[in-house]
Amino acid sequence: MNLPWHLYLMGAIYILAGLNHFRNPRLYIKIIPPYFKKPEFLNKLSGIAEIIFGISLCIPLFTSVAAWGIIALLIAVFPANVYMYQNDKAGLGLPKWIRLLRLPLQLGLIFWAFQYTNY
Repeated sequence: MNLPWHLYLMGAIYILAGLNHFRNPRLYIKIIPPYFKKPEFLNKLSGIAEIIFGISLCIPLFTSVAAWGIIALLIAVFPANVYMYQNDKAGLGLPKWIRLLRLPLQLGLIFWAFQYTNY
């Protein structure tokens, strides 16, 4: 079965994002809310999950499961986006309005992944 190009695009985005967790961990650790323990571990875990789900999206046998995994991951990391919006120190120097746009963007990413849950 041939997969659509936009599925490969989504896979590449998650693979690159996951690799970036290891290339620039401080960027991600900084936005993890302080009430979560072991932020270094959580950063690595989410990076590995993004890489695995990104690769799995591109394998027809695993596409649907990977899409559900991405949805779960996006929900799990949503508190980091809220914390980034609320806390200027976690804002990475971005204007507050851009940080606000990240919140509904998560819904768009969830919707995009949902398109492949029954693939």
